Amino acid sequence: MTHVVFLLVPRLHLLDLAGPAQVFSTAADHGLGYTLSYVAEQEDVPTAQGLPLRAEVTWPRLGSEDLVVVPGWRAHSLRDTGPMSAATLERLRAHHAAGGTVASVCAGADALGRAGLLDGRRCTTHHDVQDELAHRYPKATVVRDVLYVVDGTVVTSAGIASGIDLALHLLAVRHGPGAAARVAREMVVYARRNGDERQASAMMRHRGHVSDAVHRAQDVIDARFAERLALAELATGAGLSERTLTRRFAAATGLTPLRYQQELRVERAEHLLAHGATAEAAARAVGFQDGRMLRRLRARASG
Repeated sequence: MTHVVFLLVPRLHLLDLAGPAQVFSTAADHGLGYTLSYVAEQEDVPTAQGLPLRAEVTWPRLGSEDLVVVPGWRAHSLRDTGPMSAATLERLRAHHAAGGTVASVCAGADALGRAGLLDGRRCTTHHDVQDELAHRYPKATVVRDVLYVVDGTVVTSAGIASGIDLALHLLAVRHGPGAAARVAREMVVYARRNGDERQASAMMRHRGHVSDAVHRAQDVIDARFAERLALAELATGAGLSERTLTRRFAAATGLTPLRYQQELRVERAEHLLAHGATAEAAARAVGFQDGRMLRRLRARASG
């Protein structure tokens, strides 16, 4: 069971909170094992949209697999906004030091900066406050014109709806692209990406189209990307001929079905390698017979 704790700051934006909360709540409905909590320094938390929220003032016990998310708040300037005590900032630092992931939406990146978690890291925030974030935290590298940035266990996103994209990415990394796709489809979200594609999951990068037939084929590939999938099976599931599916798939995603599957495999293998798996073990876990094909595909991607 993964605990997701949302740290609520006065005048927070409702969608900064509700977007990622809906993603993890829907994931819990799908049996992925998430529990959500909402904490603040006071029980009653005013929001930028005028709807008051009620939060706990006692933090739950957290482990390294748990996640803390700081939604953004209304701020044309980061200075003198989002009040947080030294004890709250120490909570963020301690969770990160214990190996836990800390994420932010929009101006919430400033909370991570105050806790010292942006020093030496790449990060992003809403375009209105990017310059100020860079000025306040000169040891950080602020990446502009992207939806989110992942730097180790510190994850920052741009503004408002980008919190949904961030949460779906975390699902894809933790549970595979098929799980994230199911949640996105249930939420009627076709996630969009711009900027550095390496920051986004392969599944999300190629879902920003409106072809239902191609989405059906992608659903199968997402759920079974480690298996050998026949083009005929994908075409039957999509209700198309093999030739028509290949043509429509390429028009919608820029890839063949096989190339799309390979991207999913490589991305999952990269995650396993980052967590200590050997190249051979990672390759077999994602459906390759050995590490040679994985090495070739990784070299092609980096090239």
